[in-house]
Amino acid sequence: MQSPRLCADCAVRDSALCGSLNDVELGSLNRIAQRRHLAPGETIIWAGDDSVICGNVLAGILKLSASTSGGREQTVGLLYPADFVGRPFADQANFTVTALTDVTLCIFPRASFEAVLHDHVRMERLLLERTFAALEDARARMLMLARLSAEEKIATFLLDMAVRAANTGCSAAPGGPLTFDLPVTRTQIAELLGLTIETVSRQLTRLKNDGVIALPGARAVTIRDRLALEARAEAA
Repeated sequence: MQSPRLCADCAVRDSALCGSLNDVELGSLNRIAQRRHLAPGETIIWAGDDSVICGNVLAGILKLSASTSGGREQTVGLLYPADFVGRPFADQANFTVTALTDVTLCIFPRASFEAVLHDHVRMERLLLERTFAALEDARARMLMLARLSAEEKIATFLLDMAVRAANTGCSAAPGGPLTFDLPVTRTQIAELLGLTIETVSRQLTRLKNDGVIALPGARAVTIRDRLALEARAEAA
C-alpha cells in the first residue's frame, strides 16, 4: 500500500481528477498509485502498444505524437500538470507520450484503475466529464487551425504558454513582463499549429520587431505588451 502522504503531498490535487474525490475514493486510488519520474526525452507510452497505465501529470510537460504514413513523427498535443495521461477502457495506445521536461507522474495500472472506476461510479462520471472537456478543447484547436491566420495562431499559442508560465510564478516582478521558456521547438510549434517552421520564425520575428515580445534566448520569450498580443490573437 502506498503512503497516505502520496495524495496529501500532491501539488495538483485540487485541479486534477482527484480534486473532486472524497476520502474513500482517494483511498482507493492511493492503494494502486505509484510515483514515476521521467527525464527529458523519455517515453512512457508508445502508440500501438498495449495500454497498460494511466494517471495524472504532477509536474512537467509531456508531448503527444503520432507517426504519419511516411514515418515522420507528428506532434499533436501537449500535456501539463493536472492533465490525465492514458486511455482507460482502451486496449491500445493511440499516441506516443514523451517527456519534454523533467516530469513527475502519478501512475495507475490500467486494469486496477478500471476496477476502481467500476466500484466508484461518481469517479467514473468525473473522468467522463474531464474527457468531454478535453474533447471540446481539441475541437476548439481544430477550429483555430482552420480559421485563424498565422499571426493569430502564434499570438494565441504564446498567450496560452504565458498563462501556464504565470501559474508557476515565472514573472520577474508583479505586473511586469513575463519571461518563460517554450516547452517545444519551433518545428513542433509549426506541427501543433499547422504552419511551416519558416512561417513560425517569421511571425515571431515580426512580433519581436513590433515590440510585442522579446526573444532573449533560443526558447525564451518575454511578453512585453500583453494587450497588443491579445489584439493580434483576436484579429490579425
